[in-house]
Amino acid sequence: MARTLSPHRPVLVDETLDALAIRTDGRYVDATFGRGGHTAAILARLGPAGSVLALDRDPEAERWAGAEFGTDARFQFVRTRFGRLAPIVAERGLLGRIHGVLLDLGVSSPQLDDPDRGFSFMRDSALDMRMDPSCGDSAVAWINKADEKDLERALAEFGEERFHRRIARAIVAARQHAAITTTGRLAEVVCSAVPTREPGKHPATRTFQAVRIAVNEELSELRAVLPQAVQALAPGGRLAVISFHSLEDRIAKRFLREQARGRELPLDLPVAGPPEGVTLRRVGRTIRPAAQEVARNPRARSAVLRVAERLG
Repeated sequence: MARTLSPHRPVLVDETLDALAIRTDGRYVDATFGRGGHTAAILARLGPAGSVLALDRDPEAERWAGAEFGTDARFQFVRTRFGRLAPIVAERGLLGRIHGVLLDLGVSSPQLDDPDRGFSFMRDSALDMRMDPSCGDSAVAWINKADEKDLERALAEFGEERFHRRIARAIVAARQHAAITTTGRLAEVVCSAVPTREPGKHPATRTFQAVRIAVNEELSELRAVLPQAVQALAPGGRLAVISFHSLEDRIAKRFLREQARGRELPLDLPVAGPPEGVTLRRVGRTIRPAAQEVARNPRARSAVLRVAERLG
């Protein structure tokens, strides 16, 4: 079962494997396959009876999965958004029988580094930003048709951009002269609208994050998949969520906290016993990359890992 590992090492690999408490005969779902770094590490700890079901909506991920893992009988890949986790697992008769689910959120390094995908302002290229380029509106379509209020809202909510009104106004003004079709042009418009810069951060960073999240509906997908992951897990199964910015982490943190607390009833009701709807137990503290990992891979610096265990 030898294979060539991805040159893009995923973050928090050892910490994630420990968090998932890998068992040799376990069934695992890598819901954000990317280039298979976490999947490869999980398979390396599994015996012949173990398995990994990988999900990803990126066609490049599907090609990579076939090339790298296609001969491993313990591995299955489904090209789909992770918001369909529960039905995919249910189709295989595994709902409530999964020992671990991994969500490694956000854009992957191969997607950022490929100029043809249009995720980055580092090289001028066509704006696209879709995780699955075969469906949905591209960033070009969204940027050039969204009204000013929708642009403002996305920049404020998804990018946490303090200059969201200035930038939205500048985008609308710029596209009246000519459509904004490239990463370089969008970055240029943003830079012209931002009066001050955050130290060590390109002025367009937050805008590009906001556009990417809007185009791919990333936060609504995350809100959809979290309860499905709980459904998929067997009692004692683990959910591991790696996030890279505060928006994702806030959603994951709130969900895990609510599932660990359950539905708390008013104190004056004559009801005894623990809160209803407690499904998870949070495991350990928030985990962040060690200094050595950040030195090897600067993109890991903002990663946050949260872990919870399914209750019986």
